[in-house]
Parts: sequence; C-alpha cells; structure tokens
Amino acid sequence: MSRTGQLIPSQQKLAEKLTVLNDRAMGMLTRIYNIKKACGDVKSKPAFLSDKNLEGAIKFIVRKFPHVDSKNNYWTMPFVQSQLQQVNNIKGEIMKQLSLYYFTFVDVMDFKDHVSELLTTMDACNVHFDITTNYDLTKGYLDLIISYVSLMLLLARIDDRKAVLGLYNYAHDLTHGKVDQNFARLGQMILDYEQPLKKLQEEFTPHSKLVACALLSLHQVYPRRNLPAEQWRQAQMLSLVSAPGQMLNPAQSETMPCEYLSVETMEKWIIFGFLLCHGQLTQSDSAVQLWRLALSGNYVITLFRDEVLYIHKTVEGVFEGIKGYGKRVTETKECANYAVVNAGPFHRERRAFLRTALKELVMILADQPGLLGPKALFVFMGLSFARDEVLWLLRHSENPAPKLNKRPNPVDYEDRQLPELLYYMEELRGLLRKYNQVMQRYYVQYLNGFDSIVLNNLVQNLSVCPEDESIIMSSFVNTMNGLSVKQVEEGEIFDFRGMRLDWFRLQAYTSVSRAQLVLRENPDLARLMNTITFHTYMVDSLDEMAKETSDLSNFCFYGRLFEQYFQWCLETPSQMRYSISFPLICSHFMNCTHEICPEERHHIGDRSLSQANFFLDEMAKEAKNIITSICDEQCKLGDQLLPKNAAKTISIAIERKRNQNKAKKLPQEPDKPGRESMRRSRTDVTSMDKLYLMLTELCSAINYTPSIQVWEHTFAPREYLTQHLESRFTKALVGMVMYNPDSGEIAKPSELLNSVEAYMGVLQTIENYVHLDITRVFNNVLLQQTQPQDSHGDKTITALYTNWYLEVLLRRVSTGQIMFSPNRHAFVNVGVDPNQVAVNAEEFSDISELRSLAELLGPYGMKFLNESLMWHISSQVAELKKLVTQNKDVLTTLRTHFDKPALMAEHFNRLRDVDNVLKRVTIVGVILSFKTLAQDALNDVLKKRIPFLMSSIIDFQKHFPETPENNMVRVEIVNEMASAAGLPCDVDPALCAALRVQKSGAGAEYFLPQPFHMRRQIWAENPDEDYKIACLLMVFIAVSLPMLSLDSQSSFRADLEGHTNNIHCLAKAVNSIAAAMFTIYGKGRVTIEERLKEFLALASSSLLKLGQETDKLALRSRESVYLLLDQIVRESPFLTMDLLESCFPYALLRNSYHAVLRQDNRL
Repeated sequence: MSRTGQLIPSQQKLAEKLTVLNDRAMGMLTRIYNIKKACGDVKSKPAFLSDKNLEGAIKFIVRKFPHVDSKNNYWTMPFVQSQLQQVNNIKGEIMKQLSLYYFTFVDVMDFKDHVSELLTTMDACNVHFDITTNYDLTKGYLDLIISYVSLMLLLARIDDRKAVLGLYNYAHDLTHGKVDQNFARLGQMILDYEQPLKKLQEEFTPHSKLVACALLSLHQVYPRRNLPAEQWRQAQMLSLVSAPGQMLNPAQSETMPCEYLSVETMEKWIIFGFLLCHGQLTQSDSAVQLWRLALSGNYVITLFRDEVLYIHKTVEGVFEGIKGYGKRVTETKECANYAVVNAGPFHRERRAFLRTALKELVMILADQPGLLGPKALFVFMGLSFARDEVLWLLRHSENPAPKLNKRPNPVDYEDRQLPELLYYMEELRGLLRKYNQVMQRYYVQYLNGFDSIVLNNLVQNLSVCPEDESIIMSSFVNTMNGLSVKQVEEGEIFDFRGMRLDWFRLQAYTSVSRAQLVLRENPDLARLMNTITFHTYMVDSLDEMAKETSDLSNFCFYGRLFEQYFQWCLETPSQMRYSISFPLICSHFMNCTHEICPEERHHIGDRSLSQANFFLDEMAKEAKNIITSICDEQCKLGDQLLPKNAAKTISIAIERKRNQNKAKKLPQEPDKPGRESMRRSRTDVTSMDKLYLMLTELCSAINYTPSIQVWEHTFAPREYLTQHLESRFTKALVGMVMYNPDSGEIAKPSELLNSVEAYMGVLQTIENYVHLDITRVFNNVLLQQTQPQDSHGDKTITALYTNWYLEVLLRRVSTGQIMFSPNRHAFVNVGVDPNQVAVNAEEFSDISELRSLAELLGPYGMKFLNESLMWHISSQVAELKKLVTQNKDVLTTLRTHFDKPALMAEHFNRLRDVDNVLKRVTIVGVILSFKTLAQDALNDVLKKRIPFLMSSIIDFQKHFPETPENNMVRVEIVNEMASAAGLPCDVDPALCAALRVQKSGAGAEYFLPQPFHMRRQIWAENPDEDYKIACLLMVFIAVSLPMLSLDSQSSFRADLEGHTNNIHCLAKAVNSIAAAMFTIYGKGRVTIEERLKEFLALASSSLLKLGQETDKLALRSRESVYLLLDQIVRESPFLTMDLLESCFPYALLRNSYHAVLRQDNRL
C-alpha cells in the first residue's frame, strides 16, 4: 500500500497468495474430511463421544453451545453437576484426544480469514479474469473459491462439531481456568455456518463482479468441451491419422491449458459460482447458458473425494427462499429431469468414443514414439477427457439418482467396458514415462529454437512494456536461449517452476486496473506464454501433468465400486486383458494425500497395498482356475490313450469278426481319441477354445508389466501366478493319487504319471502366454513331492504311495493271496479271481508300474520308500532277536552239536516259536523282494535319464577296491551312492543303517543315516553279545527250515518260480540279514562268508534229515523246501555252488526240480 493509502497491485503478491492458499485449501479439506469420517465411524471416533456416562454432559454442552464454561453457575443444578463431573474426571484425556480436531477448526477459521482478505484485495485491485488469457490467475481464483465453499460445506456436515469443540473448550477451562482464546470466534463461525450456503451467499455479495467475470470467460471454453460423442466423431477428435499430411505438425491451440482442463472442475466453478452470485443469472444470457448446461450434465457433483452434493435439490432449496425465483426453481427441476434421463446415455456414448480414440492413440504412439513430441497435447487431452468420464461414472454410480418423475436406465451407470478405458489411460501414462527423454529432446529444441525467438520478437514489438514486466519477459527469453539437447543427453535435471511462477506474477501484474501493460489487450502474448508454459511442463514436469490430467486416486474412496468393476472385468473374457489396470491404479492412491494431514498417509498407503495385493491375487487365482480346467480336460484326453481303454475297441473288433456273416446287430465302435479335434467349420467354438481365449487375455494382463510400484512397495504380477500354479500343481498331484485310506484304493503309478505329464504339458504352454519360469515351478513342486511332507506340512505322493505299498500291498501278501514271482518280476494274486480282489497286485508291482513310480518319486522319494521298508525290517529283526534270546541256550547247543543227529533232534523239540521265526523271516524276504523290484525300476529310469552319470557310478562301484586301507565305512559310502542310483550291493547300506538305529535305541526320527565317524560309536557298546545273537539267529533259521515242509502252501510253482507262501523270499532275507548284521557286528566280508558257510552246513544237515522221515505230512512239500538251499546260494554273493554241493548232493536238487515240475504239470 502506498503512502496515499492506495493499493499497489505489484506489492500484493496475488500469485504467491493464490498458490499458497490453494495448496493450503487442499490440506484443510483433507483434514476436515478425515475428521468427518472419524466422527461418523463408531470405531474410529474418540471413545468418550460414545460413552453412555458422558451422554448427558455432551448433550448439555451441545445445547448450551457456545456458552459453556466452568464459571457459570451450573453446579447449583444437581443433575448438571453429576454430568459435568464426569468431564472433569477425564479432562486430560479429552484435551489430548480432541486437540487435533480443535486446532483443525482453528486452522479453518484462520484460512477463512486469509481467503476473505485475499478476495477483498483482488476486488480492490479490480482484477480482470479471462480463462483464455490469464489462465493461471483465473484458475487459481476460481479454485480457491470452490475449495473454500467445499470446505465450509464439509464443515457443516460434521455432526459432532459442537460436541468436539464444546468438550475441548470445557476441559481447557477446567484445566487452565479460562477458555481458549480462539473459542469465541470459533463458536460464532460454527453458528454462522449452520446454513453454509446462505452465509456464503452473503459473504460473496461484494465479490460477485469478479466471480462473474471469471465465470463468463468460460463461455469460450466450456460449451465446446461439453460436446456429445457424435460431434467428437464428426470432428475426428484426438485422431492422429485424420490428416496424414499434418501428422508431424505440432498440435496447437489458442487456449492450450484449457484443452486439458477438467470439465468436472469447470462444472464446479459454474454451479458453485452462480449459486453464490445468482444475481448474474438475471443479467446475462451467457451465464444462463453455462448454468443450464452444467445442471443438465450431472445430478451430483463432488465436494471432496467421495463427499458429493446433490445439485438440483440444493439449488432448489436455495432459490425457493428467494422472492421472484420461481422460474429458476422450475428451470432447475427441468434440468434435473433432463440430467437423470439423458446424462447417462450422453456420457456412455462419450466413454465408447474415448475407448476407440485412446486405443488408436496408444497403438500409433507405441509404434512411433517420436510422435509424442508434436502430439503431446492430444495425449493429455485424451487423458483428461477419459478421467472426467471415469469420475462422472464413479460418483453417479455410487449415489443413486433423486426420485423424480422420470427414472434413469440402470444400464447407463454400469459400464462393464470401463476397464478397457482405464487400461488405455494407463498405457498412455506408461508411454509418457517410457519416452520421457524423447519428449524432453523435442521440447527443449522447441523452446530454444522457436518459442524464444517468437517471444523475443513479440516483446520488442510491444507498444508499452514497463521495466518490471520487461525484466521478467527478458528472463524468459534468456532461460529458453540457454537450453540445449546436450543437457538432455547428460541427464541434467530441468526446473522451470520459477519461470512459470514469474508468468503467474506477470498475469497478476497485467490483469489489475491501471496496469500499464494490459494483458487482455495483448492476447498474442498471453497465448504464446500459455503455450510456452505447456512446453516447459513437457520438459520438467511430465509426472505432474500426468497426475493433473489422469489421476484416479478417487477410486481409493469408492472401494466397493472399484472391486465390483474388477469382478465384472474377470467375468467378461473380452475385458480380462484390461484387469491389470486395477492394480496399476492403486499406485495413484498416494497422490490424494497431503503434507498437512500426514496421519492419513499410512492408512491410505495400507489401503493401496491391500487393494493391489487383492487384485493381483484374484487375477492369479482366475488364471489358475482356467489353467486347472484346461489341465483337467487334457488329463481326460490323456486317459483315453491309456492301454486299458483299447480293450473295448479290441473286443468289438473280435465280435465283428466272429459275426461278420451274420445279420446280428453289432455294437457301435466308441469314438477314438482325437475325434474332438475334428471340426466342420471354423465357427465351431468348443469349451477348450473359450478357455484358451480367456487364458490368453488374462495372461496378457499378468504379463503387461514385470513390476508395479505402490507406496514404496514392489508387486510382481508374475510371481503371484507362479505361487498359485505351484500351490495348485501340488494339490493336483496329491489329488490325482486318489488315495482312499478306508478302501485302500489308489491310482496306478502309470496312470498317475500319464496325468502328471498331461498336466505338465499344459503348464509348459503357459510360457507361450506369459514370461514365467515353469521349470522353476516343476522343480519346486516335484522336489517337494519326493519328500514325505511338502513345505506346508501336507502329505506328498511319496508319503501316500509309501504308506500304500507298506500298509496295503505288502500286508496283504501275508494273507496267502499274493505271492512274489521272480519269473514275472512282480507280485501276483494266487488262488483267487483277479476281478474279485480289492487289489490286483500285478497291476501295482510289475516293472512298468514301478518304473512309473520311480519317475514320479525320483531318487529321493525312492530312498524314502527304501528307508521305510528298512524300518519295517528292523522291527522284524528286533522281534527275531527277542525270540533268539528266549531260545539262546538251546540254540547254542544246536550250533555246537550239529554233527550229532540224535542230540539235534532232542534239542530242536525244545525250541519255541519256530513258526513265528519262519513267518517273520519270510516277511523280511517279501519286503526285500519288493525293495529289489523298486531298485531295479529306479535303475532303469536313471539309466534312461542320466546315462553318463550312471555309467560313472557303476564304474566307481565296480572298481572300488575293498582293501584294508579302504575300511568298511568307506565301502559303505560307495554302497550308499550306488544304492541311491538303484544299483544292487552285496551289503545293503539302508538295512545296515536301520539296524544301527535299532541297536542305538533311537526313535524313528533318527532313522536317517548317521555321520560315518559316529557309526562305530553307535554299535560298539557290546559288540560280542550282539555278534553272538546274530550268529544264533542264523542257526535258528537254519534248523527251522525243515518245518516248512509241513505246510501245504510250501509247494513250488514252476510257472511263477516261487513258493505259494513266499518262502522262496527266505533266500533274500537270509543273505541280506546276514550281510548287514555281520557287517555291523563282525569284521567285514570274511566274517559274512564264514557265518553263511556255517548256516549252509546247518541248513543242509537239517534238510537232509527230511529224507529219513516217514510221515506223509512231512514229505508233501519236501522237494519244494529242498530248493530253498539252491535259491539261497544263487542269491548270495558270498556262497558258491561248489560249497553247496559239498554240503548237499546236487543230484537231490536236480531230482527235486523234476519232482516239483511234474507236480506242477499235474495241477
């Protein structure tokens, strides 16, 4: 202000104040919004506001507001005294919890004072507003008014405002002995704004001239921005190819910033501006046109975030109280009916147009990113148009139309194709980020090579140019002249904020009354500077521009709609590829936070993270479900190729051949596999076609970006799919086993392998759609399936098959209905019809099934199977040792007097539990026979899979010398390696490990092999006693063999090369137990050979006595039992046929073979 008392406009800092106050307004709106939401939610509002004990006191304070303090004589009223005493008891807590709320209201009051002061100053300066010339000044002025109005309307919506302020003030008075210094004015402000619009109309009466000036300037912009989609199509709006010859020309406009100015913002300016300054509606036809156009396009308008105002109802309420406004009320009702019926279709058509227009933009710019330079304006126009339509749909979908004479069509407010529009918006944003440097290069050259020259010429031709304005414009020219492409190439950070603020200041200086340089008289300067401002944004503030034109953070406050559109997107195959736009929008959420309200930052950040996680997880789940459906279908097709399904076709072919000359109706041949792929027309669409289409679309979304940044967190969409595929593959594997513990049913390994291969085949095709490492999925899942439990602690196929073979198949062998056939290399059912048994043993134990099992379980799984088998064997050996201990004295005598037949017979009769010993040894032999089959199958698979590694292992095992230098521990290391590869070993390392664990008394959890340097410590406690027990066990088995001849089931079946009761498995049991026990308790191979020679001598001596028997019962299976000696020697790597012949006549063995063969032929 000058000495004469006149305002000097250049000293009022209008530009700076508008900038600061507009930013402050957003912060205050954020804080008031959070207070409103907190007070409206029982969970988040201060607890004492809902306390029943304080309810009376709060009601009293609200009723007396604002005249409540501790000095009033309320204490004479008993009921008031008791109520207010409750407040006194918690006054500290009240002040602590309500201080933020209270001082927010104080800040609102201060903000109101500053706004009023600035508006008064601008009135005094008689500022001229025109959106087409002084864009920043006009926009800042109107934004400030709208923010101020919205703030006061929100303030009036806080139901507990009187309770909060009154409680805090009363607690402050009790604590400090006086009321807060701001409370008087604050209380009056609350009372004044009980009816906020009425009060605001009074406030803006002095400002109506400037407000009207600013609003009427929109007449040049708003009507052409609010055109229907049909006119957009006719004008080929946003099209780059409408004029191919001008494709490289820069997009220009005389009102550059107005082209991407939000229509919603202009509508708020018009509605609130003319509502406060309604007198202009009777003075200007242009005002009425703008007013009617704005009222006809919406029935709700946004105050802040998801807080909206029903326009027509509010306008009617204001105008009905004004005399002579009946016509305006009628006009408002007509606009309301029009908006409810026609606004929906109007905006639906615009969204449809924008989908195709933005798609064209994306495709052309992605192919030719160099066009981003000259056509940047089209990009931001498209983003702004699309954002306006999205936000319009959001607020109108969430807030139902008012009940009028006409009803809206619900379809107009449910756009299932909205994800496509969101997707193209994100695509354009992505192109701006990706080709940021391309745009910088273009506009740096533009500013330096064209804008600076034009501006310099224009300034020099100005008729009037005061010194201050000249200095500012000269600085513009100098700044642009100092730019070069080299700065872009070197990655220099540009900052034109100072230049833009100077232009803002210049607008303020040249728009006031009595300005020497009047901006409205120099429109060319205004247009050029607005264009230059846009060009500077392209160089240093692309992110800010993208945020201004395409920020969709409002979705954060429309969570229900956000998730609903996402679900619709996943339900519509044609929209699935656009689902990635939803997690990408979650990265916008933090844009709505403000530094004045830091307490909400964490809350909104958490919401953005949870939403992004939810969307990506649901996308991955949907993709997983589609893939699962495809896998299930492929598994069914794969099952059709199984050999068992050929039986029906073969039987029909045989039937036809038999009846080819007869007139008998023949059965119809079933469809052959592959027929489903035969089509008569390309238009035939199968369910698989639909599934693959959905998978392609959804994988396109998941593959859109490798990562998404949300609130300093990184989300990887592909990892979500990988995790779901791993989880689903794991469940599918276990599910395909079809194990039923009650019935004992389980899938055949070959059929399971066939299904797994079909499943994996489908998963491998996923790599064609999305960049996933499916091999990693296979490794993670299949390796876990080789262990007894997966990473979640659930049973695996290894555990299920191990349990089934041990608890179902091998247990049923002991019933006599299943025997092991060395000839067939499998367990077979005997004595029963295979169709009537619950388990057909051969279908689960032949070489092809066990090879399939080995492929499924792998070496680790087969090792676990072997260890489980050995654990059962060790249990049997433990029982055998107990039986030996019970008969220890008798066995010692038998061992030392085997050459005295009479004494042997006498002491043999004293043995107890002979049958039990033979039964347990037979069980051990059966288990070892199954282990041999499993090991052979594993060996066959590994030779096929890793032939070079297998040849190395075989060579190492074969040529490893058993010398004194290489003690038994080293030999056992080699044996373990060979056994893990499925190779046979003279001494079974797994059985040795099991017997060691048994000897140490460890539980099952210690069944894993111990470190080699610890093994001697485990079994070295009493080696002599253990060695003696092992020797006596071999004696017990040897002298018990003749008892087998008493069993009718001991007969030898030549066709199966085995005994019906599986006693031929004794051969493997004897050799394996002897080798393992004497390896542990003895001194290596020499001890094993000596003990087996002793066993052979005792066994042959005992069996030869059968020749002297006269009892027919003892003779019926004698020849079959004789064959056991030959089988024991053939199975043993430590015994020879020469040694056998020295103990047992070979002629007797030959005659026994002839006898059992003749007997088998007779049967």
